Amino acid sequence: MSILIIGGDQISQISSMLTQLGAKNINHWDARKKSSAPKKKVPQDTDCIVMLTSFLNHNTMLKYKNEAKKKNIPFICAKRSINCVYDEYIKIMGIKDCKECYANCDKELKC
Repeated sequence: MSILIIGGDQISQISSMLTQLGAKNINHWDARKKSSAPKKKVPQDTDCIVMLTSFLNHNTMLKYKNEAKKKNIPFICAKRSINCVYDEYIKIMGIKDCKECYANCDKELKC
C-alpha cells in the first residue's frame, strides 16, 4: 500500500504507525509553499491520501479531496496528532478488528 501524506513537517511517528498498519511506501509533501502544493499531481500508485489539516489551506484540501474522489482513492483528514490519524485511518479503511488490519501484530486495534 502506498500512502501520500500532505501537510505537516515532522511525520516520523505517523509514518511509523502507518508502516505498522501495512504501508509499504509513504510519500510526504509538507505543503509549506502555497504556490507549489496545489500544482503537484498525486502519484499513480497512491492507494490512500492523508491530509494533516492543521497545516493546509482550504483550496489545497479541496483540490486533493476532489482528485481522490475522481480516482476513487480513500481520503483521510486529520489533525497532526498520531491518535487522530490512527482513528481516522481505522474508520476510513474499514478496519474493525485485527484480522482486517494489514499489520501482523498480537494487539487489538493498537497496532
